[in-house]
Amino acid sequence: MSPNLRIAFRFLTAKKRAMMMSLSCTILGVGLFIVTQATTSGFESFFIKTMIGSDGALRIVDRIQDTMRSMGVSGAAGIQVRALEGVKYLEGIDEPRRIIEAVNEFAGVLGVSAVLKGDVQISSSFKLERAQIFGIDLAQHLRVSQLARKIVAGRLEDFGKSPSAALMGRVLADRLQLTVGDSFVINVRGESRRYRVVAIFETGLRDIDRTRLYLDLVEARSLLKKPTGATFIQMNLDDPKRAPALAARMVEMLHHNVEPWQLREVEWLQTFRALRISSAITVTVFTLIAGLAMFNTLAMIVIEKTKDIAILRSMGFERRDITQIFLWQAAIVLAFGAVGGALFGAAVTSAVEHVPLTISTLFKTDHFLVEWNPWHYVEAIATAVVMVMIASLVPARRAARLEPGDIVRGTAQ
Repeated sequence: MSPNLRIAFRFLTAKKRAMMMSLSCTILGVGLFIVTQATTSGFESFFIKTMIGSDGALRIVDRIQDTMRSMGVSGAAGIQVRALEGVKYLEGIDEPRRIIEAVNEFAGVLGVSAVLKGDVQISSSFKLERAQIFGIDLAQHLRVSQLARKIVAGRLEDFGKSPSAALMGRVLADRLQLTVGDSFVINVRGESRRYRVVAIFETGLRDIDRTRLYLDLVEARSLLKKPTGATFIQMNLDDPKRAPALAARMVEMLHHNVEPWQLREVEWLQTFRALRISSAITVTVFTLIAGLAMFNTLAMIVIEKTKDIAILRSMGFERRDITQIFLWQAAIVLAFGAVGGALFGAAVTSAVEHVPLTISTLFKTDHFLVEWNPWHYVEAIATAVVMVMIASLVPARRAARLEPGDIVRGTAQ
């Protein structure tokens, strides 16, 4: 152990109560920072995973058509110049098979599914509800969604056995008081057809479970009177974070509008980000208190240990040695605070993960959601280091400026 560190330990034990206060605030600051980030990130990660599992990482939604305007050129009768004015989006996709073949050539694409969407009314013996039918090829759609893992009643294998088979969202089924095996009627454009619930799914996103109904793609074309085309093409990627870059490349090559999930859900992502930042600012108050406590403690040590500092300077200790002694004290408290805070944060996060919490608004869960991310620990400890060390620097520099002669004469400032 170096002499500076040994002396720092000796000075540290002289102010046990004050140092314990700073240590406690550091532990609380680091621990609560970890817990709040783990919970807010947990809900965000669950939302993102569920949303991508239901609607895909990328969607090709519309065709892009360049629009031109004509201008007459003065002095040249009959001559017109066509200038590019902008782009026009045409709803839907005319040739989904050709687009799918092109999309499969892109690296990182795991699955592609064409979807035909339409607004309908669904009636049972008890109620009438508005819903959206999604016509899908089941084999293709299972490669771009987590539909197979979201079935909570019935059998997914029964979906393709009959044109009248339907997969219904859990909330929609409850509102219509339907269970597996029950029949219902779809009304669209004055035509009514009867279908049967073969399975009920629950994604966890209420907006989906309340409105969505899956039919076979061929049956949906017949019902919606759309023998060709698709409403959108849904894709699954090996790395969803690459969606914006891949979307930009697809727009250039396919001349269709491609929406990455980050753009599609930008409002909710911004909301979660604001929650993370606000919670981090709130709990950082404890770390700020730890820094102020460290400042006060070291300032008192400087006042009380002026004679000891004079002796050290007379023995040959330089200014940087005195500075190191006081910074070592802050570093020791930080080291114990970081370890204790990380353990405290992990313990509380683990406990919070088992706390029952019923949510059924934006998404559905029956317990607190947390994300175990090592970066939360890095960010918490880094915040504590910055605040405590900055607060410790002022008294450390003040101690280093003390001169032995001034201390003896009683004129040290």
